[in-house]
Amino acid sequence: MTRNIQSLERAAAMMRLLAGGERRLGLSDIASSLGLAKGTAHGILRTLQQEGFVEQEEASGRYQLGAELLRLGTTYLDVHELRARALVWTDDLARSSGESAYLGVLHQHGVLIVHHVFRPDDSRQVLEIGAMQPLHSTAMGKVLSAYDPVAHSEVLETGRKAFTDRTVCDPEGFEEILDITRARGYAADVEETWDGVASVAAPIHDRRRMPVGAVGVTGAVERLCRDGELRPDLIAAVRDCARAVSRDLGAGRF
Repeated sequence: MTRNIQSLERAAAMMRLLAGGERRLGLSDIASSLGLAKGTAHGILRTLQQEGFVEQEEASGRYQLGAELLRLGTTYLDVHELRARALVWTDDLARSSGESAYLGVLHQHGVLIVHHVFRPDDSRQVLEIGAMQPLHSTAMGKVLSAYDPVAHSEVLETGRKAFTDRTVCDPEGFEEILDITRARGYAADVEETWDGVASVAAPIHDRRRMPVGAVGVTGAVERLCRDGELRPDLIAAVRDCARAVSRDLGAGRF
């Protein structure tokens, strides 16, 4: 049977205590409420404070929840709101394009797939929700790198691996691709990450006009490309989908 880690249980109980009742609590109040020795409670509070999960009021010495919890909660809500708003539009995108549709967000120096709609046929497919994609070679990664300053910094700080002979790894060439992406409003990946696979993606913005994710389609090169170029109708469908999700998030017209 799996054993719980006592210190984590106590830290979680402490944050729940601070989340309810009075806004701020003193060390004695927290220790007695949880049945802990003051020294034990103080050690946990100090660790939570160092991580930003708890803050201590300088004048009274009382504790309250910290800003880091708010940031994490906002991130959680943002991603789930994004996914909820995109469900219908990504379904429509997969149906109209005949290809797999993906929704991705920036996460730990890569693109986290938070929604995946299968290609509408009888072929065997694997659900890729939770998978990570590189920032520098995939269409969604380039979109995020072009529009999100955090993603842009992260992709320049990390090594850019060549997955195929088409992958652009040098900084100057990569920046040129990002400039093109911003100018035309979408990004492409034609065999830059996987041989025989192409994709196109566009940015999603929220009510603050901030980039919060990317949406795109991925499929075999022979289906997505015509005469060596991505099909214009697929590009239009992806951009229309991104604009629709952005409008639902309150971004207005783009």
